[in-house]
Amino acid sequence: MIPQSSSWPKTVLRKWLNIRSGEFYSDCHKEEFAEMQRRRKSCSDKNGSEWSIEVSEDVKRPETSSVAASSSPIDNLKLFVGTWNVGGRAPHGELLLRDWLMSSPSSPDIFVIGFQEIVRLNAGNVLGAEDSGPARRWLSLIRQALNCHKPGPPPATSTVTTAGIPSLVDQKPRLSISDLLCLEDEDDEPDAARSTNRYSSGEYRLAASKQMVGVFLCVWVRASLVRHVADIKVSCVGRGIMGYMGNKGSVSISMTVQRTTFCFVCTHLASGERDGDEVRRNSDVTEITKRTRFAGCSPGTILEHDKMIWLGDLNYRLAATFGDTHELLQKKDWQSLLEKDQLRIEQRAGRAFAGWEEGQIRFPPTYKYLANSDVYAVKPGKPRRTPAWCDRILWRGKGMKQMWYVRGESQFSDHRPVYSLFSVQVDDEARSGDVGTTATVTAAKSSSNSSSSSSSWGRVQAEELLLFTGTQSRLQAARI
Repeated sequence: MIPQSSSWPKTVLRKWLNIRSGEFYSDCHKEEFAEMQRRRKSCSDKNGSEWSIEVSEDVKRPETSSVAASSSPIDNLKLFVGTWNVGGRAPHGELLLRDWLMSSPSSPDIFVIGFQEIVRLNAGNVLGAEDSGPARRWLSLIRQALNCHKPGPPPATSTVTTAGIPSLVDQKPRLSISDLLCLEDEDDEPDAARSTNRYSSGEYRLAASKQMVGVFLCVWVRASLVRHVADIKVSCVGRGIMGYMGNKGSVSISMTVQRTTFCFVCTHLASGERDGDEVRRNSDVTEITKRTRFAGCSPGTILEHDKMIWLGDLNYRLAATFGDTHELLQKKDWQSLLEKDQLRIEQRAGRAFAGWEEGQIRFPPTYKYLANSDVYAVKPGKPRRTPAWCDRILWRGKGMKQMWYVRGESQFSDHRPVYSLFSVQVDDEARSGDVGTTATVTAAKSSSNSSSSSSSWGRVQAEELLLFTGTQSRLQAARI
């Protein structure tokens, strides 16, 4: 139902023009981004407003020791990337993310977590005011998983294992109050005991999070890494209704670690498995690449960054009917099925994602499942829905090595989550990016002028998420 309000036309206009879409939320206070402050004047516009950061002054600043870091340069980072289409369902308190986010034998330095359909894609959510409630709940669960984890025996319930990596499952029972208060418990531990915890109290900080209707992207960094992070910017591109609304499209976050630039692009592309629907998805990729703009200094586009990650529900299907693929599904012959994968077909033909890489897929198609089931969906009275690898993670840039690429087994959604771990080389010297992308970058620049009004040129505004600070907020999260 479309909301009936005098402000509704203004809301639609703001969403259509992506007004204020350059704002984002962050845990980190402006003084923690030392490099950002040092470079502020050189990267701002004439009045300096592009880099203004607003935080609540009544919020207690973190202790210096909690964000202190070695001044030695960083050579290599572990980067966790996860994507999940949650089908318009808000998370509940019994959904634990530890086995998803804590699946790495060594703790990552950065977590990049993208969601699609965190709200239902109805007219009210697409055209009306943003519903940020589900995003806050997902952030609360992620924060609990990252900063409240203690190594110990495996949970009583079994987990599904894929290629030796424990996958995401729904865990029961509900989080206990003592579990939610583990941040305070860790503070009471002796230093020697605390040092044995892989993820100590408040170790990960929310660098930035941004929502566009159902697309939601958040980036978490180790607290000791915050001082090396600079120039956080966001950009949203709507590709839904009229080619501009946010029911489909992208949320991108740009950031610099030391002198290496990163770009994370979370997308939800055009759906459908009819002949020719892949062309619409290709068009989405092209427009997102052209229209994504980061205000301020270089890098201003996706392809100008040193390291790039593209994640999300890309919606590419199998170029075959269910009957043609049923036998291969039964045999678990993923490689033969992947020969029919539209994304790989379009990529080989140079029609989409030219120059991007993807790891070898060794897991079943991630879509579409019946609710609370491991059975692929079949709509009564309609043609069978052909399963497909809709949920993908691609990368581009030198010095990036994918360590694993797997899926989770949670039945929370009709999609299965997909996640990957990267080892990323970080240089202390400025780099100009991939030499091979120069022509592409130039072409993107020349074709971008006509669409700049719909890109994210908004003022960067980091606000404190008061809901997630202190014991009171964690107790509140327990009642979700």
